[in-house]
Amino acid sequence: MGVVLVAANLRAALTGVGPLLPGIETSTGLSGTWTGLLSTLPLLTFAATSPLVGRTAHRHGAPRALVVSLAVLAAGLLLRSLPGVFFLFAGTVVVAAAIAYGNVLLPSVIKSTVPEDRIGQVTGLYVTAMGLLAAISSGISVPLANHLPGGWRTALACWAVLAVLAFGVWIPLYRRTGPAAATPVSRARIPWRSPLAWQVTLFMGLQSLGFYTTIAWLPSIVHDHGVGETAAGWQLFLFQIVGLVSSSALPVLARKWTDQRLLAAAASVIVAAGFALLAVAPQLAVVSCVLTGLGGGACLVLALTFQGQRAADASQAAALASMAQSVGYLVAAIGPLLLGALHDLTGGWTLPLLLLVALTLAQAAVGAGAGRDLRLDTPSQVPTPVRIGD
Repeated sequence: MGVVLVAANLRAALTGVGPLLPGIETSTGLSGTWTGLLSTLPLLTFAATSPLVGRTAHRHGAPRALVVSLAVLAAGLLLRSLPGVFFLFAGTVVVAAAIAYGNVLLPSVIKSTVPEDRIGQVTGLYVTAMGLLAAISSGISVPLANHLPGGWRTALACWAVLAVLAFGVWIPLYRRTGPAAATPVSRARIPWRSPLAWQVTLFMGLQSLGFYTTIAWLPSIVHDHGVGETAAGWQLFLFQIVGLVSSSALPVLARKWTDQRLLAAAASVIVAAGFALLAVAPQLAVVSCVLTGLGGGACLVLALTFQGQRAADASQAAALASMAQSVGYLVAAIGPLLLGALHDLTGGWTLPLLLLVALTLAQAAVGAGAGRDLRLDTPSQVPTPVRIGD
C-alpha cells in the first residue's frame, strides 16, 4: 500500500498541468515560451535533484527520506497554487524535487523489501498506479478547475490530499526507523564508469524522452492534421491508457524472464513503428497511439526494473537510480524543446517524428544491453558487470 500510494503521487501533480495551460496563460499573462518552460522545469529539476538522493538516503535511510519528501510534496503543491507567478514557478520546483526523491527511492525500497523474483511484479504494480493517476489527472483537471472555487489554482492544489494520504501511511515507518538502523553499512558510489549502468541510464533517458515528447506534442500533431481539439485530447488519453495496460501486463507475462534483451528491443521497435506511422500516415493516428502506448508502457516498466535488478543491493540500487534518473530526465527535457524547434524550422512534423524514430531505434540497441542477465559489482567499488549467481 505504501509503495502504491507513493507511486500515485509521482505523476498526477504534473500531468494535470498541461490541460490547464490555456487558463494559466490567460490569467497570468505568461507567453508561450514561459509556459513551455513551466512544462520543462520539472524534468530539469529531476535531473538536478536525483544525484542528491543517494546521499540523503545513506544518511537518514530510505523510509525516512521518503516520508520527508511526501511532506515537502504536499507543501509544494499548496505553494504552487498561491497567487503570483513566482509561487507558480517556485512551487513547481519544490514539487518536482520532492517527486524526484520518490522516483529514486522507490527502486531502493523495493530492492530491500521484495524477493528478487518479484521485483518486476511490484515495479509493474507501482507503474500501474502511477500511470492510472496520471491519466485521471489529465482528464479531470479542467472539470475541477471549472467547478471548484479558485479555478485552476484549486485544481492544482487538490493533489496535496493524495500526498497527505501517502504521508499518513509512511509516518509509522519514520517513527520506527532510528538513525542507527537507517544508515547502511556502506554507501554505493554512483557507477559512472560502468558500461552496464550507462546502458540502463540511456534506456531510461530515451524512453522518457519519447513519453514526455508524446505528452507535449501529440495533441498538436494530430490537430494540425485536421483532428479537433477534443478528439486530440482523447487520443492522448488513449495513448496513456494503452500504456497503462501494457505496463500492467508485462510483469505477469515476463515474470520468469531474467534475460530481458528481447523484450527491451522489441518494445522499443514497436514505439518506433508508432512514430513512423504517425509521420507517414497521420490519418492513422489512433493506430499510432496504440503502438506507442503498447511499447512505451513496457519500456517504462523495464527502465524502472533495470534500476533494481541490475544492482547488487538496495544501496547500489539507489546509486544506479540516481544516475539513471538524473541523466535520463536531462535527456528527456531535450525532447519536447528539440521537436518544437524542428517544427518551427520546417513548418511540419515529418522531420521531428523521423528523429523520434531514429532515437527510439537507438533505445532498442541500448535496451538490448541493459536487458542482459547481469548486475553491477559490490557497492564498495566502482561497479563493473558480473553475471548473476557468480
